[in-house]
Amino acid sequence: MPRKKVTDASGNGGIKRKRGGGKRKDREFSSDDEFDDFEQENTKKPGRPASKSGLQPVTVADDVKEKIKLECSKVKGQLLIFGATNWDLIGRKEVPKQQAAYRNLGQNLWGPHRYGCLSGVQVSTVVSGPCAAHSLLITTEGKLWSWGRNEKGQLGHGDTKRIEAPKLVEALGEEVIVAAACGRNHTLALTENGTAFSFGENKLGQLGHGNQTDAVPTPATIQYNGQPLVKVACGAEFSMVVDCKGNLYSFGCPEYGQLGHNSDGKFIARAQRIEFDCELIPRRVAIFIEKTKDGQVLPVPNVVVRDVACGGNHTLVLDSQKRVFSWGFGGYGRLGHTEQKDEMCSFAVSEMGGLFFWGVTNTSRESTMYPKAVQDLCGWKIRSLACGKSSIIIAADDSTISWGPSPTFGELGYGDNKPKSSTTAQEVKTLDGIYPEQVVMGYAHSLVIARQETEQEQEKLKKLPEYNPRML
Repeated sequence: MPRKKVTDASGNGGIKRKRGGGKRKDREFSSDDEFDDFEQENTKKPGRPASKSGLQPVTVADDVKEKIKLECSKVKGQLLIFGATNWDLIGRKEVPKQQAAYRNLGQNLWGPHRYGCLSGVQVSTVVSGPCAAHSLLITTEGKLWSWGRNEKGQLGHGDTKRIEAPKLVEALGEEVIVAAACGRNHTLALTENGTAFSFGENKLGQLGHGNQTDAVPTPATIQYNGQPLVKVACGAEFSMVVDCKGNLYSFGCPEYGQLGHNSDGKFIARAQRIEFDCELIPRRVAIFIEKTKDGQVLPVPNVVVRDVACGGNHTLVLDSQKRVFSWGFGGYGRLGHTEQKDEMCSFAVSEMGGLFFWGVTNTSRESTMYPKAVQDLCGWKIRSLACGKSSIIIAADDSTISWGPSPTFGELGYGDNKPKSSTTAQEVKTLDGIYPEQVVMGYAHSLVIARQETEQEQEKLKKLPEYNPRML
């Protein structure tokens, strides 16, 4: 376990979807469509109740509950976007038949753009994920907006219609939202009083509602009545929440051990088919361990969780003693354990603002099996970082930096008629003179909150092109 003191962690979610069962060989899925078709034939029936009779929702008596009021991010600025915006095509070879009307909507934005509909809207937080083709923003007033792919209701608007540009989530209009997270097809939102809402796909219990359903298009609270929550995170098909006492809870798909319960949840169902015993409500991660150099496994006491980040099928946790724990799918060394066992790349920022990575960031290179400093960024003080499918974006000092191997779709932001990819960290020159407060990546698009405090900064932003997507 690395002993570097760390202040932030991020997981990348390049996914190779595999489902194995009985005599059938493991399969790799080349697209979301192929995976969805297979899943409809082979997953548990929607609405199946929790099979764990002994697992009850976490409940704490009201008189011992902490009273908290979480604050929104102090950041405020204008939202910029670049990368792929044909949401139904992202991660797929072609648009699904049922979405055919949207086939020619959206485009690749090779440089930063402003959304016309957000003129005058002050943004404090942006959210997406390495598996996500949808995005969220939180305004300085704590209002949640969403847009992008929506086949499972992950935008929270009460339907499954794709949304081209940010739109207020009216169902949460009375709440003050302070944080949120995006999975592959599901979303979590956290209120100022520590309540978590979830919506979107729930086939594997990733919404924490106590059942497995195809789509939940309207926000609903998770089945949890414990201490107020302070952090939320999503992997591809699982979720994590942290309470104010530093306890970590997980729910959803356990396939690679990413839930942290020392199990992959596999069992043999009828006809020798392998299924997964999903966690349908939040379950506490009870044990943390470290491995000594001679291979001994020792429990680590007094782990108080301060932050959590998820890749597609793995999890990273930062505790109060600045230690990082990781578990889940360990292929390519993405866990940093010097081996590839299941316990794409991961990044962490040290207290001094230095960047460390482990895993694989370029398919043509060897994996890095342990945390290693990114030499190209030595001397930069990193403020914000994010991972897409295989690309990385960073806010450091006054600059935005990105890199990623081909194919890319504009998420690096280098501009029209410029290199489309880079295997080394490059400054995003199209954002020269624009101070990035926060950076985020989805599967193939990037979002930046740009500071606009001075007249000079406002003038720079006004010169950027405005993106007003075509609507049906």
